[in-house]
Order: sequence, then structure tokens, then C-alpha cells
Amino acid sequence: MNASSQPPSPTSPPLALEAAPLGRWTAAGEQPSTGDNAIRDALHQVNRPLYMVDMGGTFGVSHFGQATLGEGEKDAAGGVPLVGYSPIVRASQLGDPSFCADHRIKFPYMVGSMANGIASTDLVVASAKAGILASFGAAGLPTARIEQAIDQISGAVGDLPFAFNLIHSPSEPAQEAATADLYHRRGVRLVEASAYLDLTYPVVRYRVLGIGRDAQGRIHTPNQIIAKASRVEVATKWFSPPPEGMLAKMFEAGDITPEQAQWAAQIPVAQDLTAEADSGGHTDNRPAITLLPTMLALRDRLQRQYGYQVPLRVGAAGGIATPASAAGAFAMGAAYIVTGSINQACVESGSSDTVRKMLSESRQADVIMAPAADMFEMGVKLQVLKRGTMFAMRASKLYEYYREYNSLVEIPAADQQTLEKTVFKMPLAEVWQRAQQFWAERDPSQIERARRDAKHQMALVFRWYLGLSSRWANTGEPTRQIDYQIWCGPAMGAFNEWVRDSFLEAPENRHVATVARNILYGASVATRVGTLRTQGVRLRSELTNIVPQEVERLEEFLL
Repeated sequence: MNASSQPPSPTSPPLALEAAPLGRWTAAGEQPSTGDNAIRDALHQVNRPLYMVDMGGTFGVSHFGQATLGEGEKDAAGGVPLVGYSPIVRASQLGDPSFCADHRIKFPYMVGSMANGIASTDLVVASAKAGILASFGAAGLPTARIEQAIDQISGAVGDLPFAFNLIHSPSEPAQEAATADLYHRRGVRLVEASAYLDLTYPVVRYRVLGIGRDAQGRIHTPNQIIAKASRVEVATKWFSPPPEGMLAKMFEAGDITPEQAQWAAQIPVAQDLTAEADSGGHTDNRPAITLLPTMLALRDRLQRQYGYQVPLRVGAAGGIATPASAAGAFAMGAAYIVTGSINQACVESGSSDTVRKMLSESRQADVIMAPAADMFEMGVKLQVLKRGTMFAMRASKLYEYYREYNSLVEIPAADQQTLEKTVFKMPLAEVWQRAQQFWAERDPSQIERARRDAKHQMALVFRWYLGLSSRWANTGEPTRQIDYQIWCGPAMGAFNEWVRDSFLEAPENRHVATVARNILYGASVATRVGTLRTQGVRLRSELTNIVPQEVERLEEFLL
């Protein structure tokens, strides 16, 4: 079977050598195959070893035979010069095998949690059945909806692994605490913790509850956390033991015993940490090529400092959208990779067909930073799609008003009229009434605070627009397309460029398992090509191009 791209143009030699041969190769039955097609096919069959040999000026490839490596073997009798060799490179081998083993998945690949259910139940179920880990996008959803998702996913996947998102909510601490408690109570044993600026009591409590020792005497924690961080100071807290003050509070509350507190002081808050580079949604726009090595160095330092029984791991997220970016992350030492923006464009996501089409047409420069609804007052921003929507510009204008004025009535009358006409499409008084209806169910204390503080009232009114804009996008509200808030990073543009002129160019063909398998398989091919490159073998791009394939054609190459 062949999973490679279309035949290249045979107008130039298939490869060039920039180093001496590695040794000698002797056939074991069949002779090497020659020609562009044979070389291309052999490169892409990553489930078989590859021997590349010099047959007197003609280069050949084989999956069989015996190689003798070393400078002293170049002139040995028998065989032909071996110019390149690659072992089997399966996708399941690319990251840290312990990550896959601990989380009971086939591949070191995670589908990240995009809020408001964009990382939907369908997305999580499809991922679990494909042997990859996915996290439900619980952020922004009421507790009842999250519990409904727990029932739907657990009922559909059985014993297969999955995760749920727990997001830092500085403006809604009660919601964060209720969500964390729900996860423990309902047996959700893995959460992806995101957007944390510091550790909070609810997330630490979730991690520690139920701690004990197994039959071998090792510390066992039923609740696991995969944390996302882009700053060393935050990552340090995830990789450190729980704060003593929080453990003392848990003891006083009767949640843990003194012995359990001692055990908790010997574990990290999170064993797995995702280095979150330039991504969609909440992001510090960090470049992955510097962020990942920094987090890996931090991992090693804290592992030495605390001597954990179970080693710490670092994964990579932000910009992972092509075989090259995935292979690069693994080459730098990532234990696993996490994808985000590209999953929103998949048919199983909780977004709308309109958004999927908009995402499929985007390019790398079509993204911009805009104020975040959940941390609006703090000035925190997130990355969104710029092309086809005015959300970023309008949201930024709202934040300008928030900074300049102390109440809605201070905003000049002409500006109020513009807001009512173009942004809210209703009087500000009506927006406030609707905002009150929302917070009356979610957190009534916000209304009480707004009645005492006119600036907070203004923030809630503005957050009404920021919050609904993402929901309009998810439902595909046709009258509000210009206001869609679509979380998106530059990875989306890179993916679109890679799949151009392939079957994955069409949004309706983008299934999460198909996308994941193609990225993983492509990373295996890219890794093989990179191995040959380090040996001095230079191949034409036509031979190494990785073209997306239907899932059925890739199965034998992945495991």
C-alpha cells in the first residue's frame, strides 16, 4: 500500500549527498528499487525500516537486507554503499510513551478544550474512539450543562479516556468551585486546567481529594490535571507540591487527614503541563520555539528539586496544525502535542457551519487580539479571527470606554447612540435588563455589586456583548455574523495552506480523527526525512511532500 503524494516530475536527480556513506548494505533476497516513485513510496511507508543505497550513481531503496555501519566498513568486500537509514517511525512512538500509557490512549495527541462547548461532546467521543485524548470545552457553560455533557460522554465512550476543562474564573470564583466539585463528585478523573494566573483552592482541592497509597506503597491520586501555561512563574506552581496553606485548609474542612496532607506534599499539582504558545483564545503569543525548551528546562529543574516518584512531563500547544509543526514539537522533546483552532473547523465541533467555512478560508495573518469576556475588567485579551468579522474592533472600543469612564451615563450621548445602533442593536437600558436576567441565574452577587458600583454595571453591560458574540458564532446566528467572536490562532492558516487542493480543503470533510491521523502520520514521515537529512541525504521536496489521505489508507502506518 502507498500513502504518499502524487508522482514528482523526474527532471532532476532524486537526492544529493553531503556526507560520506554510513557503511555497507547487503541484500537479503530482493534487490533495491530505484526511481522517484520507489524512493517516495519507501519514505512514506514509515512502518517499515528504510535502507538507501548507492548502486554506482543510481540510488535505490529497500526495506530489507543487512547493514554494517562504520567508517571502517566502507571498503569492505560485498554489498553496496549505504548512504541513508531510517528505522520504523510510528506515530505512537513520537512522544513520551508514558503519557499514552498513563492516560490509556494510542497516540501522544490531545484535542484541547475550546470553551462554550466548541470542544463538544461529539468531538470528545470521536477523539476517544480514535485513540486520542480530548477535553470537553466546559468554560462558559452552566453547571447543569456540564453535568449533562458528563452523562453524554461517559455513556458513549464507556471506559475510554476523556477530560473536561476547568478554567480559572477570577470574576466568578463560585462557578469555578462548583465545577471542580462536580468533577470530583461525578468521577471525572482528568481535567485540563486553563487560563490560570495562579493556583486556586478549588483546583488544588480537586487534585488532592482521594489521595492514598496503592498496593506497592506508591502515592496514588485518582484526580489528574493537565495544566496549560505560557509563563514560567505559573508553570512552576503547577509543577510544585500543593501550597501548605491550602492543604491546611483542606484538613480543617475535614477533606483530608494529616497523613494525606503529608502525601500531598510529595506530589506536583499537575504531572503534565502543556506549554501553550501562540494560540487561539487566551494566549500570551509566546513563540513555541523558545517556550517549549524553557518549560522542559523547568521540568528538569523541579524534578531534581522534588524527586517525584512519577516524572513530570511537558507537552506542546499553539501553532500545532501541520506535520512539520508536530514533528518539530516532538523533536524538541514534547511528550505530547495539543491542537486547538483546527478542531473548531471540524464537523464534530460545537461551532456552526458558517464559522467552519470562515475558518477554512482564513490565512495566518487573519487573526487579532481582542478583550476577553471572562477577564474584561483586568484587560486580558484573547486571539480571534479578524477576517469577516468586526468583533475585535468593537470589543476593543468597549474596553476603551470602560477605561475612560466610570459609568454608562458618563459616555457621551452621541457615542451611546452609536453603541446602541451598531453594537448592541437595542437601548443600553434593555441590555442591562438582559444582563441582569443572565446573572440572576448564574451569580446574583454580580447584580448586587453592579447596583453599588456603576463601573461594574458598565462592565456587565459590555460583557453581555462579549459573551453573546461567541454564542452567536456557535449557533450561526445570521443577523450577527459581523459580530462573531471566533477564537483562532495562526495555526488555522497554516493548516489551510497545507491541505490546499486536497480533500481536507472542504470543511465538510474535516473530521477530528481524520485531521489528527494525518498530522500524526505526516509527523512520522517528516521525522524520517529529518533523520536522513542529518545523515547528509538531501531529497527533492516532491519526494517528501505529505499530502492528506483518507483515514483508511493510514491505519497500518500509525500503530
